[in-house]
Amino acid sequence: MPYPVDFENVSTVGLESSPVAAALAGLRANEARYFKNKYDHVFTVEPAKDARSTVDWVSEILEDERGIVIASRPLEATAFQVENIRMAYVFYESGLSINVMYSIDDNGKRAVGFKLSDGMEVPTELAAFKFARQKSKLAGTIRGSYFVIKGAYPSG
Repeated sequence: MPYPVDFENVSTVGLESSPVAAALAGLRANEARYFKNKYDHVFTVEPAKDARSTVDWVSEILEDERGIVIASRPLEATAFQVENIRMAYVFYESGLSINVMYSIDDNGKRAVGFKLSDGMEVPTELAAFKFARQKSKLAGTIRGSYFVIKGAYPSG
């Protein structure tokens, strides 16, 4: 059952099995606040087992584009559209968050973003990426990286 992420009272609900649950909850709340402020969109998530098509779409893009298979178990996911951009997020047990930004316009921006929760080591499958740091009141220090999607992935 999807539920809105509260960015004022950060909760670890759905993320309890993560060794960095509090930091991952802060990262999730940080994303919720961003979408509420920028697009007036309520960021909702659901258990990954109930969002298989979203998890599979993100996994397909990672594998096809870069040969990446995430070792960690997905805990939660969401997919939505703001303006002409399809968004998908998967939050993993390790503390990793992966998002896909996919413009529905043929010549629009399309990218995969990685964010690491505070206290999380870089997963071996992402060791080739350089991660920049940013500070967040909700999530502490977030490390992020991305790559541009070259192929077409209309379903998801």
